[in-house]
Amino acid sequence: MERLMPQPNDLSRSLVALDQDSTLIAVIEMGQASWLVAGIVPGVNRHPLKKIATDQDQLMQVLRRWKNEAETAGRVIKRIAVAYEAGRDGFWLARWLRARGIEAYVIHPSSVPVSREHRRAKTDRLDTELLKRAFLGWLRGEPDHCSMAAIPTLTEEDAKRPGRERESLVRERTRITNRIKGALARLGIRNFKPMLRNAPKLLETLHTPEGAALPPNTLAELRRDMARLSFVKQQIKEVETSRIERLQRAPGERGNAMVHLLTRVVGVGVETADMLVREVFSRDLRDRRAVARYAGLTGAPDESGKKRRERGLAKSGNARVRRGMLQLAWGFLVHQPDSMLAEWYRARTADARGATRKTMIVALARKLLIALWRLATTGEVPEGLGLRAAA
Repeated sequence: MERLMPQPNDLSRSLVALDQDSTLIAVIEMGQASWLVAGIVPGVNRHPLKKIATDQDQLMQVLRRWKNEAETAGRVIKRIAVAYEAGRDGFWLARWLRARGIEAYVIHPSSVPVSREHRRAKTDRLDTELLKRAFLGWLRGEPDHCSMAAIPTLTEEDAKRPGRERESLVRERTRITNRIKGALARLGIRNFKPMLRNAPKLLETLHTPEGAALPPNTLAELRRDMARLSFVKQQIKEVETSRIERLQRAPGERGNAMVHLLTRVVGVGVETADMLVREVFSRDLRDRRAVARYAGLTGAPDESGKKRRERGLAKSGNARVRRGMLQLAWGFLVHQPDSMLAEWYRARTADARGATRKTMIVALARKLLIALWRLATTGEVPEGLGLRAAA
């Protein structure tokens, strides 16, 4: 006779009872050139479908017209619910609709069931039918019918940009560096380091193993690559400097306070702490399972009949967090050898097999993520964790 207490942030089902006779339901298939809006209008037998430009004002006009049609049919519209799939357009439309008194939701695309036929028909009209079916089941309160994405505020979304920009710039820096090394390797030069401060000057003194100078076209290309590399390095430094200034300017802000607390953990730097706070810990996650699931640090079992096997990580969550936690887990064993988590890992990898270590490092990353989440949100310090003195 026990019933689970409803979670206020449970996005797997609607917590509001659906009265379909007084609710206007609409879904949007969003494209770069146009939007296709499909609706379920009370009192109207047909399911209207309208293709409009990528304009929120036209969308509002369509919703008002459908509302007038429902009222003409004798229905009183008390609720308008709109949903669309998460994608390139992000969450701005949901925030815009909510500011005008319309319920707006963003559906996880992976949670919408699709046909498993080999060559299924796929059009925008059929996609809106799938969205309507999924959204209607979610509004009825059917658990796990589809999942909604948490809609961040503009401030929360903007706080993620420095970390993501730096990640993109680091990838660009690696790409340019590899291209420079590859161009020199074709000429037999393998000891040049583009990341050195005086690398542009050393470039002019390079010679091939035959003693010849670099060909003019190759030298010009390498000069341009070195200029790009210098510019990217400067941008990375600007991002890092602005982040430090932001942390020092408002240390008492909730997100900044979490970053300062995490950087006290030996082995956790500002970059990792800022990524964890902005991507995970600032979200209202209800328990440790939700934290691990958001990072994709959960298993993907394959069970059918007598077959039992594990296919590895589900990889359904935030890839940035997952990559960062796996890197942090390896470093954690070096910087925190006396912690309880490190001892737990060593006890289970005593056979020294590579496959065992690789599997268990994922489990350690999951446990470490949950431990850091508890530290940042509740102040609970894991047993044996080494902390630096507070600044």
